[in-house]
Amino acid sequence: MKNKPFYLLAFLFLVLTGCKKQDASAVETMDMTVVATTDEIPEENISDPNTESYAGLEENPFESPKKSPLSTFSIDVDNASYTNIRRFINEGQPVPKDAVRIEEMMNFFKYKYPQPEGPNPFSINTEVSESPWNKNSLLLKIGLQGKNVPMTNLPASNLVFLIDVSGSMDEPNKLPLLKESMKILVKELRPQDKVSIVVYAGSAGVVLSPTSGDNKDEIMDAFDELSAGGSTAGGEGIELAYKLAQENFIKEGNNRVVIATDGDFNVGASTDADMEKLIEEKRKSGVFLTVLGFGMGNYKDSKMEILADKGNGNYSYIDNIQEANRFLGKEFKGSMFAIAKDVKIQIEFNPKHVQAYRLIGYENRRLKDEDFKNDAVDAGELGSGHTVTALYEIIPTGVESDYVPSDLKYTKVKTDETNYSDELATIKFRYKKPDGDKSIEIVNTIPNKKVSLDSSSSDFKFTTAVAWFGLKLRDSKFISNSSTSDIRKLAKSGLANDDEGYRAEFVRLVDAVN
Repeated sequence: MKNKPFYLLAFLFLVLTGCKKQDASAVETMDMTVVATTDEIPEENISDPNTESYAGLEENPFESPKKSPLSTFSIDVDNASYTNIRRFINEGQPVPKDAVRIEEMMNFFKYKYPQPEGPNPFSINTEVSESPWNKNSLLLKIGLQGKNVPMTNLPASNLVFLIDVSGSMDEPNKLPLLKESMKILVKELRPQDKVSIVVYAGSAGVVLSPTSGDNKDEIMDAFDELSAGGSTAGGEGIELAYKLAQENFIKEGNNRVVIATDGDFNVGASTDADMEKLIEEKRKSGVFLTVLGFGMGNYKDSKMEILADKGNGNYSYIDNIQEANRFLGKEFKGSMFAIAKDVKIQIEFNPKHVQAYRLIGYENRRLKDEDFKNDAVDAGELGSGHTVTALYEIIPTGVESDYVPSDLKYTKVKTDETNYSDELATIKFRYKKPDGDKSIEIVNTIPNKKVSLDSSSSDFKFTTAVAWFGLKLRDSKFISNSSTSDIRKLAKSGLANDDEGYRAEFVRLVDAVN
């Protein structure tokens, strides 16, 4: 590098003295070689600094109940996609299509479903009304309400915080925000709860051995002392965190690893496939997982979604301290205490009334039909007080639509139209207790009864508006109307039950997108 001025002077001398063209080219080549070193070039000229990654999604198609009689999927209580979308819109940036997971947008919001009665840990609620984006289509809303268990009745916790302190976390909206977020969670701890802290950068290590939740100052001091630097050995950190959680395992307790990171793993096991293999193995330990995402620019959503989906976990993106307060403070019980795991839904539509159906969102949560009864197949967890919502679009029998799958020529499925004339569908649920291995099944029928969109509940209107906005952001090929003003109007008609102002904030986000 120190010879660079010499080459520059030599080049100028050759040009000014009219040297032979090939000599000038030779010197220019030497100079270019020197200039190409990365420490001489500003970082923004080397590559695009935005290296965020999202798993590709392909929208669920319309299916015929005669050809595909069953639709099976795992519940999803994650809401990272919504807060990430909010971050993009608030920053005035376009939203990547693959960052939009509609089920996570809907499940960010809470709905007024009744508390469960009887032995099951959740209530089941359905509602059928008109689709605002396709004329003559219907929407079926399925809502689950988890039992709200008082803190005094919740089991003792064994929490292991796994904190990314690599160099990529050295930004205001990463490690500093992370530390303040963790302090919100610590305030919710009880004396019977145990907390450990593991950090990882170039390697992993324990910075706080299991400590009673009563010693809040000691725990908070440990967070305060964290600083960022080095590469990111995410796989090694996960191994150590789960090891510590298993060594301090509380039988019939709440055993959970809480990983906080931007997901930019770059040392050791680091690919999406590596993460999936690793976390599926750790899931067998009986330890649950919460994934907290921070930051932007190099954010690796695809890795963190895999960790949560495959690791008996949930996933949230923390874009500001208000979101940390919501997820880790106000919704602490739902975020940290599972009341049911491996919750699966399977629905069979009645061909007498349903010509075609489509599950909106949940693309990476769909299951094979035979997986429904297979207790070895993982599915989502439900936390204390959690709500879960899913939407199906239905094209009624006899309605003309461009979205209806073509009829089969040689294979016809006959149905007995004299039976079940008052049923739209049959819906089944399977779940396990948090420490159980055998699933429990619930069966409900959905009556063939609809109400107009104007007469539907506020929750129906609002969750439909949220899904509609998600379809617009994804530039969905399955909607004929993507009017922002129509989405906004529908959302405003569903603003009831908005004590925290999150629904009103959604309306403002809609206004910001053309």
